[in-house]
Amino acid sequence: MLKHIIEYTVKSLVEFPDQVEIVSTTQGSKELFEIRVSVQDIGKVIGKDGQTIRAVRMLVYSMIPQGQDIEITVAK
Repeated sequence: MLKHIIEYTVKSLVEFPDQVEIVSTTQGSKELFEIRVSVQDIGKVIGKDGQTIRAVRMLVYSMIPQGQDIEITVAK
C-alpha cells in the first residue's frame, strides 16, 4: 500500500511518469523505499533544499502505524 502511495505521488510530480520506479526492500525490521526516476526529474522529486521529498516523506509517515520503521530515498 505505501509503495503505491509513494508511486502515485511521485508520478504526479515528474515529467516522465512512465520512468518512475519504487523499489521496496526490507532490512531487518525496517522497510526501505527507493525512488528511481529519470535523470531530468530528480530535481523535481527532491525540490528546492529537499522540500518536496520531505513533504512526500511526511505524507507517508503520517499514514503508517506508530512504531513501524521506514526509510524513503531518491536514487541518483
